[in-house]
Amino acid sequence: MPGFSDRDRGRDRGYGSGPPRFGGGGRGGGGGGGKFGNPGDRLRKKHWNLDELSKFEKNFYQEHPDVNRRSPQEVAQYRSTKAVTVKGRDCPNPIMKFHEASFPTYVMDVINKAGWSEPTPIQAQGWPLALSGKDMVGIAQTGSGKTLSYLLPAIVHINHQPFLERGDGPICLVLAPTRELAQQVQQVAAEYGRASRLKSVCVYGGAPKGPQLRDLDRGVEICIATPGRLIDFLEAGKTNMRRCTYLVLDEADRMLDMGFEPQIRKIVDQIRPDRQTLMWSATWPKEVRQLAEDFLKDYVQINVGALQLSANHNILQIVDVCNDGEKEDKLLRLLEEIMSEKENKTIIFTETKRRCDEITRRMRRDGWPAMGIHGDKSQQERDWVLNEFKFGKAPILIATDVASRGLGYGLLRQGLGMTRPGLQRGKEDSWRCPDWDITQSHTEVAGSEC
Repeated sequence: MPGFSDRDRGRDRGYGSGPPRFGGGGRGGGGGGGKFGNPGDRLRKKHWNLDELSKFEKNFYQEHPDVNRRSPQEVAQYRSTKAVTVKGRDCPNPIMKFHEASFPTYVMDVINKAGWSEPTPIQAQGWPLALSGKDMVGIAQTGSGKTLSYLLPAIVHINHQPFLERGDGPICLVLAPTRELAQQVQQVAAEYGRASRLKSVCVYGGAPKGPQLRDLDRGVEICIATPGRLIDFLEAGKTNMRRCTYLVLDEADRMLDMGFEPQIRKIVDQIRPDRQTLMWSATWPKEVRQLAEDFLKDYVQINVGALQLSANHNILQIVDVCNDGEKEDKLLRLLEEIMSEKENKTIIFTETKRRCDEITRRMRRDGWPAMGIHGDKSQQERDWVLNEFKFGKAPILIATDVASRGLGYGLLRQGLGMTRPGLQRGKEDSWRCPDWDITQSHTEVAGSEC
């Protein structure tokens, strides 16, 4: 099997080679979207003839000698120690050190600069699979390192493909359930793609279309998108998926929970069937399993930890049962204790948008530096509030569970839940955000009727 140095021939953007890159463009992207009907109704399912499609490379993995020499017993012990289970045929051995992944120099330079000690379990087993060109499902908590598990192989994949030409859409498509998650993935893609001069765009609703369309028209190798806005652009012929050979479904379970399955299916119908597909999920319900069966071929499933969503054991959770009328007084007493330390920040979770607004108004009236966020806020306001929270100008954030999904802003020591204990799933997802270092506690202020 040829190594990276052979396969990167002339396409290593890190060394300035190759012609100017063009892209964007509506040709082949489907008919214009209408104002009526369901999203994607005007997109026609493509009927692919594989004999007519241009060939592309997707197997770039060169097994390191140390990885090859590991015995089945050593591999089994590593997987057992890291709570990794594997299901499927021909799964490569996991790597244990970064250099064993045999990434190109332009990727290893960025990894070395980050100063990490070793790959996370999902990276250790996922990178060999993704670099081999195989379809895969990764079941792991948010914060397990899954974003780099698919983005670094995506960068290698892109650098082995022909350059974009005018009118081409992206080579890599990442579908994500929320604007916040899509923006975070795009930040990582921009950081790690910079060395090889890869361009990326974040496509999501609630923001002006103009800048997103301009980026697409100039040509981007990586598109991170929420399904709704991408459907709009595909229907209007503003972009197309004919160059897409690397597809990622991030947080597939959450996308299905939010009702995006019809849009996802419409989008995938626009992508060539011999693509490489990677699906990531925190849970493995039957709906996600069906999606995997429909979209992936001969896939390998990697699971890190339990298949069922559970509480993050790194967090001390305290449930304080009280009457509904006592909740706000209890909340204020807890905040006085928490905010006595200058650098502390906290998030207060609420069940509804109305409740979020009520608590925000009361707290601001009482002089607390609090701001609220939920799905009815404009994207501009959401971004501004998150920025104020991130830099400590408004250290108290009141948020609905859905709005808080995908937040990741530095050290967070406490969170307060104004929801009933039965509504835990959204907060458990939120507590696993990748950039949070949650070192203390989450207090649940629960009503006595629960």
